[in-house]
Amino acid sequence: MGVKSEVLSRLEQNRGRYLSGSELASAISVSRNAVWKAVRSLQEEGHRICAVTNKGYCLEEESAVLSKESIEAFLGKGAEALQIEVYPEVTSTNTLLKQRGEEGAPEGLVIAADRQTLGKGRSGRSFYSPADTGVYFSILLRPEYTPAEALMITTAAAVAVAKGIRKVTGIETGIKWVNDVFCGGKKICGILTEASMDFETEGLAYAVLGIGINVNDPAEGFPAELAGTAGSLYGKETCPGAVRSKLVGVILTIFMEYYRELNQKRFMEDYRRLSIVIGKEVEIYGETDSRIVTVTDIDQTGRLIIRGPDGKERAMSSGEIRIRPLQ
Repeated sequence: MGVKSEVLSRLEQNRGRYLSGSELASAISVSRNAVWKAVRSLQEEGHRICAVTNKGYCLEEESAVLSKESIEAFLGKGAEALQIEVYPEVTSTNTLLKQRGEEGAPEGLVIAADRQTLGKGRSGRSFYSPADTGVYFSILLRPEYTPAEALMITTAAAVAVAKGIRKVTGIETGIKWVNDVFCGGKKICGILTEASMDFETEGLAYAVLGIGINVNDPAEGFPAELAGTAGSLYGKETCPGAVRSKLVGVILTIFMEYYRELNQKRFMEDYRRLSIVIGKEVEIYGETDSRIVTVTDIDQTGRLIIRGPDGKERAMSSGEIRIRPLQ
């Protein structure tokens, strides 16, 4: 870890508090001049660091730069070993991690970005990922679970996102089966899990879990095709500076706790509680037709239990649904 990274890491861990130049220099075994140069460089990158004579340096609470060090400051127990990489712009965090997975990168590698130019959604759709308004991150997993058990990764992630958002912001969200998180009737988060099979072991070689969260509305607004369905946590209001970094750290911590015992499915009770479709009429739609059903429950494997016009209940394991508006 270089001097600049060491300085930023210590400032992040003491955000809002002054650390003297001599204290920082002693802690990382460099000169005070080296600390000063590191701080100047960080300020040029956009980090809001106050420098006051006889007090030292303080990373302001409003500083909003997404960084490896800012995320690591919010990783909790069980997630400290995650390897974080942060980039200003990528094509897709999932795409990059899949490449790294093929190259043999270990489980626990996380790539986060301020912007995606080719963000990925379900069924080949794109995920709108403009700069400075959201956070987009993916984690590489090498599950030792059966493929059937590994299907619960997305379910666990949805609960981790909803609980993480509430813990960080106090904002309540709900889950639309199977992997979209909603707030105020609009989608504010998408989750995409992609996997590669190991045909020799008949298990997974790796899985990549991608999460995209809209924190603020884009200054120019959402594109016309998303304006009616996409939303954000804070709308046009300015969010607290460390929110994006804290969301990543807290969500990863909650998810890793679930992931270590994925086959125990301890998250399913919360998944049902957070569901915005249980008890609702929904439209199941495909490429050529659609039908109206009532969602009665979600079973322990994550399948949607639906009741059709004939009164019979069936389990639905995949597909697309729309929530019917109240008449």
